[in-house]
Amino acid sequence: MDPVTPPDAPRGVLFAVRSAAALHRLLDLLPVFEGDARVRCRFTLVPGSAFDTDALAAVESSGARCLSWPEALAGRHDLILTASPKGELAALRGPKVLLPHGAGFNKALSEEGSPHLPSGLDPAFLLTADERPVADLHALAHPDQVARLAAQCPPAGATALVAGDPTLDRILASLDRREAFRSALGTGPRRLVVLSSTWGPESLLARHPDLPARLAGRLPHDAYQLALVVHPNEYSRTGSFDLARRLRPALDAGLVLAGPYEEWAALVVAGDTVVTDHGSTALYAAALDRPVVAVCDGGAELVPGSPMDRLLAAAPRLDPSGDDAAAVLAAQPATAGTRRFAEAAFALPGQALATLGPELYKLLGLAPPPWPAQPRPLASPPAAPRTPAAFAVRARSGRAADGTVVVDIDRLPPWTDLPYHHLAAEYGRADIRETQSAALLYRRADSIPPSDAARHHEYRTAADWTAEALADHPGCRTAAVILSPTHCLVRRPDGEPFTLRIAPHRTPGRVRYTDPAAALSALHTALSGLAHPHPSTLTLRIDGTPHPLHLTPPTPTDLHHLL
Repeated sequence: MDPVTPPDAPRGVLFAVRSAAALHRLLDLLPVFEGDARVRCRFTLVPGSAFDTDALAAVESSGARCLSWPEALAGRHDLILTASPKGELAALRGPKVLLPHGAGFNKALSEEGSPHLPSGLDPAFLLTADERPVADLHALAHPDQVARLAAQCPPAGATALVAGDPTLDRILASLDRREAFRSALGTGPRRLVVLSSTWGPESLLARHPDLPARLAGRLPHDAYQLALVVHPNEYSRTGSFDLARRLRPALDAGLVLAGPYEEWAALVVAGDTVVTDHGSTALYAAALDRPVVAVCDGGAELVPGSPMDRLLAAAPRLDPSGDDAAAVLAAQPATAGTRRFAEAAFALPGQALATLGPELYKLLGLAPPPWPAQPRPLASPPAAPRTPAAFAVRARSGRAADGTVVVDIDRLPPWTDLPYHHLAAEYGRADIRETQSAALLYRRADSIPPSDAARHHEYRTAADWTAEALADHPGCRTAAVILSPTHCLVRRPDGEPFTLRIAPHRTPGRVRYTDPAAALSALHTALSGLAHPHPSTLTLRIDGTPHPLHLTPPTPTDLHHLL
C-alpha cells in the first residue's frame, strides 16, 4: 500500500508526456500552480511514441526536472496530468487527469485502436484491462464531447467535466497583441495567409508538398505574407533541418515558418486567413471568426459530423493546382461567420483555468491559492524574415486624369512561372546569376559602426557605386542605393544621379510606408518607357494603395553617403 501524503508535505505533480503536441497542451496548464510552494512539478516521457524525441528535448531545454520512466513508475504521485491516453498510463500510481491535445474529437487513425474512433473516445485506450477508467478526470472543452465520450465509453464518460480549453484561452488573452505580432512579423498592411498542416498522409504537406512554394510564386509579395504552421508530430518526424530544406524556395521568398510551440497560435492571432487541412488550427482560427479556406478534406481520417467536418464542408476551397489563389484569398472577408463552428468545439471561453484549478487542487488535497490563475499571453512570433534578395517584377503603367504616370507593381520570386517586366536584385545578397541578369540593381546603405572608426577601410560613395554598378553589369538599366525608408539615390545610363523620395500613404489613423525597393521598380518601369527628361512625379500603386514618388536633384549628403 502506498503511504499517505502528510497534510503539510509538498505535493508532487507529474506531467506525463508522450509527444511534443501533448507537452505543449500541458504547459498551458502551468499557471494553475504558479506561485504555489506547496506544489512540486516533475515531467516524465511515456515511452512508445514515434514522436517523443522533440518532447524530451523541449522538457530538458526548459530546465524542468525530468524523471526517467522507471523512476516515475517506482513512486506514487499526488497528481498525474497527461494529454494523451496512449501508453502505459495505468502503470503510474496516483490520480490521473486527461486533457485532449487538439480541438475536440475530429480525427481518427485506422492503424491504431478501434476503427473510426478518435483515441480520446476509444475504450481501447481509456479503460484498464478490468474495464476501469484509466483517468480519474476527463477534462473536455464542450458538452458535446462529454456526450460523445459517455456514448462511446460510459465508464470514462462518468468521470468527464466540461472545463473549456486552456490553449484557446491563451489565444483569447492575446488578441490585444495582434498589432504587435504583425509588427514583429513585418506584415504591415499585407494580408497574412496562414497555411496549416497537421501530420500524416492526409495532411496539407503530404497531399500538396509544393503548395507553400506555389502560393509564394503566385501571390504578390507586397500584398500577401505567407506563414506555415506545421504540427509538432511532423516536426518530430521530419526534423527542422529537413523541413527547412524542403521548404527552402518558399522560405527564400519570405515564408514565415512557425515553431512547434506557441508561435502557431501567435500566427492565428496575427493572421487574416487560414488555408487548412483537417488539423485543429482551423477551429482555433474559427473561434476568432477568421476566414478559413480548405485545401484538402482529411479523407478517411476526418470524423463525420464533427465540428471540423462541418467547418470544412462550409469553407471555400482552394484548388492547389489552379491559378485562382489570389482571387480566392482576396474574396475572403475580414470576418467570415466561422465562429459558429468553433462554438460546437469550445465552451466556457476564458474560463478553463478557473474551472480546472479547483478540481486539480481537490485531487491534490489542497485548497487553491488565493490568487487567480490567469492564462499566459502568447509570446511574440518569430522575427520577420529578411526581404527576399531578388524579385521578378510584374508591372503595368498608365496615366491618371491629371497626367501623372501611375505604375502598378506585383513582386514575385525570380523563379515564378508568370511573365514579368524586369528582374530586380539586391547587390550583396542576390546570387550572381540574379545580379548579372537584373535590370534593376540596388543595395541598402548600412551605417558604419563607431567601432570601425579606428580600422583601415576603403569606402565608396553612393554616387560612385551607382556608376560602377552600371558599368560592371551591362544588363542593368537602373542602379540605386536605398539611403533610408523614404529616399534613394538613383542613376540611369543616360544621365546624372538623382534622388527618389517616397511619400507614405496616409489614411485616417494609419500611415503606410512601402519597401523602397518596390518604389525603385515602379521608377524603373516608368523610365523604361519614357524619353528624357524624366517626370518629376509619379505614383507607385501596390494592391490598390497609392504612394507618391518625387524625383529631385541629389543633395551632397546623398551623393557622398559612404558604402
